[in-house]
Amino acid sequence: MPDSAPHIPVLLRPLIEAVSPVSGIWIDGTFGAGGYSRALVDAGATRVIGIDRDPLAHEMALNWIGEYAGRLDLVEGNFANLDQVVEAADGVVLDLGVSSMQLDQAERGFSFMRDGPLDMRMAQSGQSAAGLVNTASEETLADILYIYGEERQSRRIARAIVQDRDEQPFETTLQLAGLIERVIGRTKPGQAHAATRSFQALRIAVNDEYGALWQGLMAAERVLKPGGLLAIVTFHSIEDRMVKRFFQEHGEKKVKVNRYAAEAPVMTQPFEILTRKAIGPDAQELVENPRARSSKLRVARRTSIEAREIDSGEIAMPLVAGPSKYRKS
Repeated sequence: MPDSAPHIPVLLRPLIEAVSPVSGIWIDGTFGAGGYSRALVDAGATRVIGIDRDPLAHEMALNWIGEYAGRLDLVEGNFANLDQVVEAADGVVLDLGVSSMQLDQAERGFSFMRDGPLDMRMAQSGQSAAGLVNTASEETLADILYIYGEERQSRRIARAIVQDRDEQPFETTLQLAGLIERVIGRTKPGQAHAATRSFQALRIAVNDEYGALWQGLMAAERVLKPGGLLAIVTFHSIEDRMVKRFFQEHGEKKVKVNRYAAEAPVMTQPFEILTRKAIGPDAQELVENPRARSSKLRVARRTSIEAREIDSGEIAMPLVAGPSKYRKS
């Protein structure tokens, strides 16, 4: 059943401030509980199109979306294809990662703090985390944990998973979390849970989150009008590096006309970067919503330069966590 606790949108105040004045058509590519969508409508958007691949988000929205009839539409799908829901948009917002309402439901299998089926599927279809853990090779599991979770103990964890699953397949979240604690030690007070990185990695792999992010960034570039805004909230370092790298490669470059002149931006790229340094939560938000502690906001404005049609391999996405010497056996 849907959790009745309030779900607080992260970095909502700075996001609305960064994209104001809000007007025209906006796409909320990660609708969730609808916090960003409602805020955009209240801030002046004439229409907001919310996208979410989780059927639960659509079920929960039925209770209140009628209040925004004609101004808020909800589409079931992946934000990787956000340019297919409308011909042109004045703004795109993406709040990446898993939502609090998904974490709060043990039956969804996202949380290592609650016992439930080892699922983690945002769209509630396709291969589950249990399917991946019980069938992938030791090498593949180690790579997933290391690359997507930056887990330095990835080889030890993967080896233990393969050894244990021969006797008892992994079916629940606490079963896997217990193995991870057994392998790398129980969590010390004040530290993140031992299973944090591994659960993050499996969730990302199950839902192809990095592939969707790359495709979504390119789709936003195609759909945004000149002057349109792209605002992205990330929650961990790899996501933020991907967004930062995309903005660097697709953003205006600074050049000097001569050696005496100051550097000036030259609009030869599809985006003008508005946040040279990512915006994080202020002290008030950290008190109101501790979940925001690792969040970062980056914003860019679409220029009139034609969208770049390039292969994803042209830009090396920063998915490798670091030198292999840190991957412990």
